[in-house]
Amino acid sequence: MTLKSRPFKLGANEIKVLVSAIESNPSATLSEIGVELTRRTGLIATRQTIKTTLLRSGMALMCNGTVVNVESPSQTAVRYGYNNAHRPAELEKAYPDFLTDAEWACVKDVFENDCGLPPRYDRRALVDACDYVVRTGCAWRMLPKHFPRWQTVYRTFRRWSEQDKFEQMQARLRARYCEPNARCVEPTTQTIQR
Repeated sequence: MTLKSRPFKLGANEIKVLVSAIESNPSATLSEIGVELTRRTGLIATRQTIKTTLLRSGMALMCNGTVVNVESPSQTAVRYGYNNAHRPAELEKAYPDFLTDAEWACVKDVFENDCGLPPRYDRRALVDACDYVVRTGCAWRMLPKHFPRWQTVYRTFRRWSEQDKFEQMQARLRARYCEPNARCVEPTTQTIQR
């Protein structure tokens, strides 16, 4: 029975050989670089080992395996995937149901509580989380991660609903938008629930 060993890593001397092989033939493929490495050092390295070593050394590879753009090893590799460029700079612009700064200034005192311990979560974040769930109809457990914990949002929603804080918020915002348009502040129709 033979034991599989971990593939070896190329050392500093082998990296120098790889760099000189690339400098002598800039359009060399990984296979050609591997042949040159074996010829100069006697070591046989897989294409994957050579590729990993080149990427860690700051070399750029084309999709066909050709090495291009020899860069200094001190330059860090570009990280691809979901990063801060994909995240919104301001969360208030992330979803259309978030309150604007002017709307929040109008209803802020409804949700602020001066007595007791200071709040663990920002009140505006809790209001926005509640609005998000009501607007999208998603399950509480599926609340996006940038909001406070779903359990906290759920408990807060239940407490504020019992205190009619959302109705107070709606009344203030309706008054704010109806007065400049010379519209009636009170609704003229009503839905009767049975």
